[in-house]
Amino acid sequence: MNFLAVFLGGGLGSLARYSLGLAIKRLGFMAPIGTLASNILATAMLLGLIAAYSKSPEGSTNMNTFYLLWTVGFCGAFSTFSTFAADTISLHSSHGLTWAMGNIAVNVTFCIALGWLIWSSIEQVH
Repeated sequence: MNFLAVFLGGGLGSLARYSLGLAIKRLGFMAPIGTLASNILATAMLLGLIAAYSKSPEGSTNMNTFYLLWTVGFCGAFSTFSTFAADTISLHSSHGLTWAMGNIAVNVTFCIALGWLIWSSIEQVH
């Protein structure tokens, strides 16, 4: 059952990432903005789920399947380090080192800061 949950979550996550990328391109933004958006959203969801799961009763099979579907499956496919790396290299080729380093700084800073904020917020509630 766990393999099926990861498989289904991964399919949904990759479709969500693809759809988000198309929507952002239609709005006229550059490709790295789609990757940034998916990484930020996946970070928020993943850290929220991890923090919430850490407070739930252990041993629940349904909760483990739910957790795997959304964390490993959906979030794993929705965020993408390989696309982030490709976007950064593409930015370096087309716009230079400053843009490439800026892309790295923005992705890392936003995702870690957001993850910390979500984790801290959930910790305070419990």
